[in-house]
Amino acid sequence: MTEQDNISTQRLAILGAGESGVGAAYLAQQQGYDVFVSDFGAIADHYKQQLQDWGIRFEENGHTFEEILKAVEVVKSPGIPDKAPVVKKLVEANIPVISEIEFAGRYTQAKMICITGSNGKTTTTSLTYFILKNAGLNVGLAGNIGKSFAYQVATENFDYYVLEISSFMLDNMYQFKADIAVLLNITPDHLDRYDYKLENYAASKYRITQNQTAADYFIYCADDAETLKVMEGKTIAAQQLPFSIEKMIETGAYLDKDNIVINIHQQHFTMSITELALQGKHNIYNSMASGIVAKVLELRNETMRESMGTFPSIEHRLEFVAKISGIAFINDSKATNVNSTWYALESMSTPVVLILGGVDKGNDYTMLNELVRQKVKAIVCLGKDNKRIHDAFEEDVDIIVNTGSAAEAAQVAYHLAAKGDTVLLSPACASFDLFKNYEDRGRQFKEAVKEL
Repeated sequence: MTEQDNISTQRLAILGAGESGVGAAYLAQQQGYDVFVSDFGAIADHYKQQLQDWGIRFEENGHTFEEILKAVEVVKSPGIPDKAPVVKKLVEANIPVISEIEFAGRYTQAKMICITGSNGKTTTTSLTYFILKNAGLNVGLAGNIGKSFAYQVATENFDYYVLEISSFMLDNMYQFKADIAVLLNITPDHLDRYDYKLENYAASKYRITQNQTAADYFIYCADDAETLKVMEGKTIAAQQLPFSIEKMIETGAYLDKDNIVINIHQQHFTMSITELALQGKHNIYNSMASGIVAKVLELRNETMRESMGTFPSIEHRLEFVAKISGIAFINDSKATNVNSTWYALESMSTPVVLILGGVDKGNDYTMLNELVRQKVKAIVCLGKDNKRIHDAFEEDVDIIVNTGSAAEAAQVAYHLAAKGDTVLLSPACASFDLFKNYEDRGRQFKEAVKEL
């Protein structure tokens, strides 16, 4: 009896019917599993249609435990916490619970470039993909971004994947290995999922290095205290390639005056930071990380320079929306934690009217106080409960206003701003109180700005 025959009688259950769950269902069906998809909430119409078209059984608005417990393995959406009753039941029943990335990784021989970090993941992943694609590599983009990894493994045949990997994904990855692992930084985020302990969250991020061998690469920020702390006393099998803007790095990347310098095994690259498409201190780090990946793959300097100089900005990440009456409007809705907002403010050179707020994930706003005092003339709160924002910043700004919609926030901010100012939507919070997600929040803001 072949392994394929054996699989055909095996149940694979999938929890959550979003992009990753539906992609995993398609791949599992292709691999001969008996697939059952279960979502505790409602399934979006287009995903429901896909499951129906493929003839995959599913349920929504609740879990049928008997069906799920028949599974030999369960693929869980990253959004479902380990403390969810269904996950606890699976653990009690000794049924392995894995991520979509872990599952899909079994069915592809492609080289894996995996990027994680509290901030800059999407930018660095997108830039790395952009460089590789421009260099003519047969490369896919997946993970927390774009079409699901599992769906692409089922339908494409890429030689490389650039994957944006969140800590939630890493928590359920066991055998998967990154050929090139990138850890950008570790700052407090999602602590509600990690018993409010930064060390638990840091350990989760560090899993990006698991299963790596001496043939693999680990790229990390030598200026990031939490990254260095989590690496202490650990044996890292992979070749280490640090990057820094504070000190010279022999093998890796560093800043020499205004030039990024990348040195790896006789591979040498320099580029002035003034030529980078992505400006701001945090983006020097992101560009360095992407540049190191490109040099590991021995891409040509001209290709790298051209890609790093022409990379288009990402929607909802410090995205310029419009200039109205001399006031610039910037959409940074993807800033769902305090650190992202810190980076956004740090890159501002004009007075700012800051739109903050949403679902607070146990935020510590103190790291923003200094920048708010220096750069922010007014704060517009966009959330259902804004008390913690008022408490955090009442000493730092004279004006803090509450609003209940993107349209109202844009309107109020416009009236508080003067010619030469910037209205910056950089909420430091999740969006689920008033919006479907950060994209919905960003789009509603952009629409509102166009109506002004």
